[in-house]
Amino acid sequence: MNRPRPSAFTLLEVLVALAIFALAAVVLGSAYVNVLNGYQIARRAAGGQPDVQFARAQLLAQPDVELARQGGEFDSADGRRVRWTAVIEPTDLPDLFAVTFECEIAAADAAAKEQKFREVFRVLRPTWSVQTERAKLHAAVRDRITKIQEVVNK
Repeated sequence: MNRPRPSAFTLLEVLVALAIFALAAVVLGSAYVNVLNGYQIARRAAGGQPDVQFARAQLLAQPDVELARQGGEFDSADGRRVRWTAVIEPTDLPDLFAVTFECEIAAADAAAKEQKFREVFRVLRPTWSVQTERAKLHAAVRDRITKIQEVVNK
């Protein structure tokens, strides 16, 4: 006798699906915690210094790469002198730059010491690109993509 099987999931199938879901939830949860930890570390790296944040904002607001490389100075709200500089290097991707940002905050009095902060990050800034270099990088990226597509399509 061949009885038709009812169309439903077996207990084993349900347990496997729950195990896969639980594993995915753990992986996504740990990735989310890592992102939150990264934000916290970034906040602590600047020491919660509004002066460093303002100096970084000045760098990122500068549309001219040469002026950004020169850096800048300003007096903070508490009377300390803040000086920042940036080493800006192009990467092998168009409009993407590697930035080494350094900020020095002078001591407010003789008892305090000068504070120095250094950050290394990448920033996407089309206004910092030289047009001829951008065209070369775009062509190089196109070539890499074409080669990858050829390998995949074989």
